Amino acid sequence: MTSLTLLLWIVGGIFLQLGVYLSYGFWRHWLDYLALRRRATDLSIPVNALRSSEEQEATSPAWQGLRSFRVVRKQVEDAAQSICSFYLVPQDGLPLPPFQPGQFLTFQLDLSTAGGSTTPVIRCYSLSDAPDPNSYRVSIKRALVPAGSSVPPGRSSNFFHDHIDVGSVLQIRAPSGHFYLDRSDAPVVLIGGGIGITPMLSMLNGCLSEHPGREVWLFYGVRKGHDVVMKSHLEAMAQAHSNFHLRLCFSNPLPADVAGSDYQHHGRIDVELLRRELPLKPYHFYICGPTTMLQSLVPALEDWGVPDARIHYEAFGPASIQRKSAAPALATAPDEAAGLVVTFSRSGQQLPWQSGAGTLLEFAEAQGIRVDSGCRAGGCGTCQTTILAGEVAYCQTPDFDPEPGTCLLCVCTPKTSVSLEL
Repeated sequence: MTSLTLLLWIVGGIFLQLGVYLSYGFWRHWLDYLALRRRATDLSIPVNALRSSEEQEATSPAWQGLRSFRVVRKQVEDAAQSICSFYLVPQDGLPLPPFQPGQFLTFQLDLSTAGGSTTPVIRCYSLSDAPDPNSYRVSIKRALVPAGSSVPPGRSSNFFHDHIDVGSVLQIRAPSGHFYLDRSDAPVVLIGGGIGITPMLSMLNGCLSEHPGREVWLFYGVRKGHDVVMKSHLEAMAQAHSNFHLRLCFSNPLPADVAGSDYQHHGRIDVELLRRELPLKPYHFYICGPTTMLQSLVPALEDWGVPDARIHYEAFGPASIQRKSAAPALATAPDEAAGLVVTFSRSGQQLPWQSGAGTLLEFAEAQGIRVDSGCRAGGCGTCQTTILAGEVAYCQTPDFDPEPGTCLLCVCTPKTSVSLEL
């Protein structure tokens, strides 16, 4: 045997040992993966539910502060002409970062006052389409004065409908919000009541674009046919995708609304309807609508046996939904409130806290302290205030992530005596 042959045998032996080592390592990792997969199945966790780095980035603010957008299209979306979509492109011409279907935009509007000046008003509106690198879309319902009520019409929604046209420039914060569709392949049920359809549209369009084979059900509740938003689009999507099941639910249909054609269910969306329509599968439920809808559906889904981790919801404004599997709300109990003091350092007021005072925002306003606020539901961050001393407790998880050392007054109460920079 020559020295060259011996060398080749030695090199071959080294590569053989390396191959055996790598194969063994891969085999061990594969066993670990299978065990993790079985564990995820046992816990009813979708295998693909873990967020990718791209998804994690999309849940963080894509830019800081306000960015200028121009309206390039304005379109009425319903027969009642109460809902209008606004298509927005950035003034700087740069591509738009992705967002999670279901998130919202925060607008700073300069609204006129009775004295002829303007005042900034912050409002949040859900994105109503799939992510697009070129434009965003929001669909806004005009808030009218309820019959027999002295409540004023919605300032911001009427401002959009009456004064925002093609060419208008708006100041917008980056997409945000913790209510959004996961990117797994688990079957999903979307439930939208009234204008609560807007984030559902974003979820639906995004899902059928990214995961065209995912099973999706949409239960959309309105009073009558004139109130349906983008009906032709929804019906076209249902016809094009056999895995998408559309159910229109009319609580008060008109004589011209034809059952089986214009709508599939007469009545409100309830768990009995879901039990009749849905096959027995581990669905994730996403619900957006008025508080009354959530107060009815969420406990009913829990009674049906849907795990807490599969029920996701967002309400119009503040909503208190008692979850059976969740700990009691963190609002200050009467016995805990005794002796707590709230100090407003800037105004020099030091006041005893009362358990029935509502949130710290409502408490401050009751003392005549002016606080900038927008959504009043923990979504926009306008009422973010520095905590100088003490701790607060949140009544609900806010969508806006407050900076360290601050709190969102609209969704919290004092946990201890607290001093605020107000």
